[in-house]
Amino acid sequence: MLDQLSPRAAGAAISSTESSLLIVDDDRPFLTRLARAMEARGYEVTTAESVQDGIAAIRQKPPAFAVIDMRLGDGNGLDVIAELNERRPEARGVILTGYGNIATAVTAVKLGAYDYLAKPADADEIDSALKATGEARAEPPANPMSADRVRWEHIQRVYELCGRNVSETARRLAMHRRTLQRILAKRAPR
Repeated sequence: MLDQLSPRAAGAAISSTESSLLIVDDDRPFLTRLARAMEARGYEVTTAESVQDGIAAIRQKPPAFAVIDMRLGDGNGLDVIAELNERRPEARGVILTGYGNIATAVTAVKLGAYDYLAKPADADEIDSALKATGEARAEPPANPMSADRVRWEHIQRVYELCGRNVSETARRLAMHRRTLQRILAKRAPR
């Protein structure tokens, strides 16, 4: 029956018969919380913290569902989505990212991702995206992050990646160092 369905329709067919889920994220506390939440929703969860581990898990046993962070310590989550699509085209993969833009969303979908969610996404949003039927997508979040909050999150991420070096962060973000210092001194916007 699966070979007669399109990959999107086949994805709907696997959701009722198999619940294997691979979660790939390098943020260990988030990975642990999400794995527990998804297990509580009936998924058989496997976790990985890197592109290499994610690809190895897919090669060992391709899951019916996958939740993959876009940016991982050893590479790009799109490589994991491409491997999943190659090994099991009917699987539903969802990309999570804190730094979404149209170009990466289009690339993710072309490589086989079923949906693209902005972090912080909760387990209910992820479950809805994985179980969406046909061409329908999950409902938009009721309270999405504001543009100011997304900007602040991005600045904080780059700041941490630069070892909390203000000058290096300002250079990479192409902003004046004093402007960056003022932003860092303020509280996070809502």
